[in-house]
Formats: sequence, structure tokens, C-alpha cells
Amino acid sequence: MFLSTLDLAVVGIYAIVLFAIAQWVSREPAGVTKNTEDYFLAGKSLPWWAIGASLVAANISAEQIIGMSGEGFRIGLAIAAYEWQAAIVLIIVAKFFLPIFLKREIYTMPQFLETRYGEGVKTLMSFFWIILYTIVNLTAVMWLGSLAVNTLTGVSLFWGMAGLAGFALAYSMFGGLKAVALTDMLQVTILVIGGFVIAWLTMGMIGGDGGVTNGFHRLYTEFPDKFDMIFENDHFAYEQMPGIWTLLGGLWVLHFSYWGFNQYIIQRALGAKSIGEAQKGLVFAAALKLLMPLIIVLPGIAAVMLAAPEIGAIDKSVLDGATDRAYPEVMKIMPSGLRGLIFAALIAAIVSSLASMVNSISTIFTMDIYRDYIAKNKSETHYVTIGRITAVVAMFIALITAKPLLGNMESAFQAIQEFTGFIAPGIVAVFLMGMFYKRTNSAGAFTMLAVTLIASYGLKMFMPDFPFVNRVWITFLSCLVIGALVSHVTSMPKAAQPVALGDISFKTSRSFNLWTVIIAAILIGLYAIFW
Repeated sequence: MFLSTLDLAVVGIYAIVLFAIAQWVSREPAGVTKNTEDYFLAGKSLPWWAIGASLVAANISAEQIIGMSGEGFRIGLAIAAYEWQAAIVLIIVAKFFLPIFLKREIYTMPQFLETRYGEGVKTLMSFFWIILYTIVNLTAVMWLGSLAVNTLTGVSLFWGMAGLAGFALAYSMFGGLKAVALTDMLQVTILVIGGFVIAWLTMGMIGGDGGVTNGFHRLYTEFPDKFDMIFENDHFAYEQMPGIWTLLGGLWVLHFSYWGFNQYIIQRALGAKSIGEAQKGLVFAAALKLLMPLIIVLPGIAAVMLAAPEIGAIDKSVLDGATDRAYPEVMKIMPSGLRGLIFAALIAAIVSSLASMVNSISTIFTMDIYRDYIAKNKSETHYVTIGRITAVVAMFIALITAKPLLGNMESAFQAIQEFTGFIAPGIVAVFLMGMFYKRTNSAGAFTMLAVTLIASYGLKMFMPDFPFVNRVWITFLSCLVIGALVSHVTSMPKAAQPVALGDISFKTSRSFNLWTVIIAAILIGLYAIFW
């Protein structure tokens, strides 16, 4: 075991404090029981700071910390595009998407699809999202998290996953979204502090007597290729990050699918006190996203030098063909006590994401399937109970399927991105056309969902070396064109289905606009420096 008694004490204190806070914020006045709005949308009472922190905590999980850090070791800073571009997408979602969702009082993304396209599209996507979140997202977070637990404690992969799943359920299942969102401020604080600590110490190890500044300078000058954001065509990782097309093409589609139409992300904004609070929360999350590569990708890049013979802090043979172990190996060389803090930060990220995902799975199943098709007109308490049962069942399914699905993959992060790239173009096309193109009907929506699968699979089969980001972009454009054509040659949508934009205000506050300019300027500067 690489965790000392002090490390375990730090982790134990974190767990106790988190559980206590979760129970405290979940309490209700005497005689009051939670209804579905309380449980699934936090009673629509979330402030901006809770929304922003919870968005980042839900997003930054083992998939990012372990998987993205491993990609930092393998290909370098270019993988940060998944973080930095997300900042712009969050601002766009806040300004143009949230006003529509909140005006229509949406609980779930399938509910929006029902009001726009009818019951068939909603039911299809409800089942799809439940399967995706359970079989792909939950399994990825569990598996990658258990790799770190195994590396540092020696606990078996299965029991590591079981422990993480059990802890996530224990602190979140009673309080629902409110317990998750209001404790995520603690989670993000620990995550950021732990991330900065590991980045600072690794740079210090590399810099030697020259300190942290010399460490970064040395890493930057001795491995300049690791700091390229835009790859040339002959780069070995061009297929995953295809140069300028990471800025111009399909990566934006993946971002909009994740940040704009992903239930376990957007659910925080749907639980906001007001549209203003929701928008401030998203711009706060956008600012936090600018920091993430420093605390996630940089330690992975540092592992390249820490594994070099002249330093030898990490056994490079452990990382050959297993880049997802880069971050855990860096954690092992941290001092006692600090190692516990960093481990607590990793656990914070994992359990927050697990709790967020199961809450969204239970929301979609309960509100869009169970209430509509299995048991109508039941009490609010009954639906909340079903939501809790669903959370446990989903976690159990993910636990037993994680290793068979992900155990033999070299990079789980890239595998997950490519898998979601099969369906993301159709999802984004369906929502964008549904919000901003009134002629789109249910036939067009079904066609776009079919095209995304057919085109994605066809390009993968017949052009296997074609970069998957470009495949996503071509598929997305195909969905838009074919969906519009089918909508025009079939019947008009029902009168109430198109989104009425006339009474929706897309105006944002002066502070929101100022922060938008600041974040955009920082991103332009970062790309100019690391192009």
C-alpha cells in the first residue's frame, strides 16, 4: 500500500465531512416530504455558485483525471481542447439554450423532445440515454477510478469500484440533486487544491534547484512536441486530434452534445433559482474549465520526464501500453499527507460524477418512462422512492459490466469519446433543429437519429483511418441536410410543437457579457502561445 496512516486519515476526514454536509443540506422541515421537483431538480433553488461548481464536479471525474492525464502523457497538451473549447460552449448554452429550456419548465431532455416532436422520439431517446449513462459513463468512471485505488491501496479492481459506488449512493441517494449540487462546492475545492498541489510538486521535482519555474521551462523546452495544440498531418495522434479540425469541426459537436443536451450536466441549470442564476453558474463553470488542463493534463505530461532515466521517479515500464496509469503513478511519488489530499481530490471527483449520473438516470427513468408508461397518477413520494431504487439498480449494472467493457482498452478516454461520437451528431442536430427551425417534424427527427448511426458506422467501416472528429462533423452536417429535406417532404409539425421564440429573452447581464469577453480573450491567448 502506498497510502500512509496520515494519508488514510486525510481521506477519512474528507469522507466524514462530505457525508455530514450531504445529510445536513438534504434535511426537510418536520412534516414535509420531498416531491419530485425537490428530489430531481433541488426544488429549483440552486444558486449560481452551486450550479457552476456542480457542473465542473460532475464533469471532472476519473474519465478526465485518469484518462485525460494519460492522454497528456501520450500525446500532450492537445487533449486540453476538450477542456478549453468547453468554456465557449458553456457560454453559448447559457445564452441561447437555457432560456428555452427554463421557459418551458423542462425537467429532462426527453421531456423537451416530447413537447417538440412527440412521444416516439422522447421514448426512444429516454431508453438510449439510460443505457448510455449506465453502460458507458458509469462504467468508465468506476473502472478508471478503481485503477487509481488499486495502484495506491492494493484493493482489487472490483472492490475498489464497489466502494466508490457505495460511497456515492450513501451521500447522494437520500437528498437527490440538492445533496449532490450543494456538496460539490467542497468537491471542487478539494479537486482544485489537490490538482494544483500535484502540478506544483511535479514541476518542482523536474526543476530541481531551479524550482517550479525551471521545472516547467525544462519540460517545455525538452519536450516541445507535448505542448502543441494543433498537430500536423504526420503526427502519430492526428487521427484522434486532427490538427486544425479540432477547432473547425466535430469536436464542437461533441461539446454541444455533452454540455448542452446531456441530462446529468444540464440538470443543474434546470434546478436554478432563475435564468440569471443559471447563466451566472455556467459562466462560472466556463472560468473553472480554463484551469483544468493545469491540474489534469500537466501532471500527465510531467510523467514523461519523471519516467526519464535522469530522474527515474516513475517506472516507465508500468506506463508502456497502459497510459491510464500515468496519474496514479505520479500520485505514488507525492509526500505523505499530500498524497492523501490528492487521493481525496480524486475520490471527490469520482463520487461526484457517479452521484450525478445515477441521479440523472433515475430522473429520466422515473419521469419519462415509469410515470408515463408503468404507473401513472401515483404519489410524489412513490416516484421519489422509484428514483432511489433506480439509482441502486443502475449502479449495480455498471459495477458488473465495467471490467468486461473497459478492462482491455489502452486509453478509456479516447474509446469513450469515439463511442459517443456515433450518436452525438444526431442528438445535436435534433435539438438545434428543434429549437431554431420550426419546420422540423418528428419524421425529420427520427431520420436524423437514423442517419447518425448509419453514417458514423459506414465511415468507420469503410474509412477506418479517417479521424473520428472529422467523421463526427461530416455526420452532423449530413443529419442537418437530410433531416431538413425529410421534414419538408412530410407533414407539418403540430401547431404547438415548434418552439415559440418571440416571448423568450436571450439578453444577458453586463457581468455575463464581460466575463464572456475575458474568457474568450484568454482562450485566444492560450491557442496563440501553444499553437
